[in-house]
Amino acid sequence: MITSNGLEKLGFTPNADFVLQDDGNGVYVKEWNSGSPQPSKSAIETAHAEWQAEYDAEQIQIEADKASAVSKLEALGLTDAEIKALSGGL
Repeated sequence: MITSNGLEKLGFTPNADFVLQDDGNGVYVKEWNSGSPQPSKSAIETAHAEWQAEYDAEQIQIEADKASAVSKLEALGLTDAEIKALSGGL
């Protein structure tokens, strides 16, 4: 599938280098404005998979960091209510 994230991972800028559209039959490149050649669908899909893996790893790290912070705050004696008040609802 063609995605903006895949194209961005390849170094292209939405609405400057490309415009995507979906008329109900899947996303396609409506406009290609970059001076570089348009990448193949498989290159875009590979880049999207890389972006997704990085995004997933980042989200896992964020959750681990939150859990670590909560644990440290609990070790200091803060209550759940106090931790939520400080963190905006961790």
